[in-house]
Amino acid sequence: MYADGEQRRDSYSSFVATRLDNCPLVPLTDLLPLVEDPAAFEAEPRALDVPAGEVRHPGVFGRLRRSQPIAVHEFDFLRSITAAPVKVALPGPYLLTRTMWMDCIADNVHATREQIAADIVAVLREEVTDLLDAGVSLVQLDEPVLSEVVFSPPKNKRSFMCGALSESEGPEHELAFARELVNAVVEGLPRERIALHVCRGNWTPDESVALAGSYAPLIPTLAGMRVGAYLLEACTPHAGDMELLQQLPADARIGVGVVNQKQQAIESADEIAGRIERAIGLFGADRVLLHPDCGFATFADNPICSMQVAEGKLAAIAQAAQRLGGR
Repeated sequence: MYADGEQRRDSYSSFVATRLDNCPLVPLTDLLPLVEDPAAFEAEPRALDVPAGEVRHPGVFGRLRRSQPIAVHEFDFLRSITAAPVKVALPGPYLLTRTMWMDCIADNVHATREQIAADIVAVLREEVTDLLDAGVSLVQLDEPVLSEVVFSPPKNKRSFMCGALSESEGPEHELAFARELVNAVVEGLPRERIALHVCRGNWTPDESVALAGSYAPLIPTLAGMRVGAYLLEACTPHAGDMELLQQLPADARIGVGVVNQKQQAIESADEIAGRIERAIGLFGADRVLLHPDCGFATFADNPICSMQVAEGKLAAIAQAAQRLGGR
């Protein structure tokens, strides 16, 4: 399955602002005057190794409308060079809601977080429908902020985790809200062509600042989302043992991360083949999908790894898969 690597996006999620009405991109540092404690807010990206002066963030200044496609043009490009199945990734509705809703802005056109979420669900549902109608084999919804909900300590301030600047309520409320939003986007669409991705943060090669924890607190929420595939981290030690993923619906495919994009060393084909064989033993060969733990691009001006390393890791995955397929 092919994907275009999101290389033309400002970031894996903020690029949506360049495609929607009333939602321009603004430098993250321009938001400092709008938050309660600018110094504390500025310190968080610095501690997380995020180049705040280079990162741009969506600013919502009107009702969100989709007068042009968000990512259909990326699929059109891929289809011009390959007839193979294609996957297109989109930021999920919970991530976009947490990113775009900032209650610290006094003149919000949306009165509540639920109102902006409704706009986001509508535009994503239009986009996913158009992608599927165009022939995309698998649409992936990215919801990394679910990790922030369950793995971060309790707090009542804004977090930069994956660009999510809005405040959150307790984990039970946030997980239920995220599940409802995803299901609203995909309702009635072919479940087998919808995937969900979750990670523990992918903004820096410094894995020590990434969130850590097993999938245990996320399993009920993931299982309650009407998707046909889960594309998850399994290579990083921060993710715990993938045996827990056996608790996900038995008719869903399990995407297993077999290389760690944060590490610059390229994994050997033998190492990757061992991870693939373990996944097949747990889930069965017909359910297993292979991919990197997370994306290589991250920010356009600050990629998580070089093009050469990304190509090397992808080539190693292909070599390992071919080796196992020949047995």
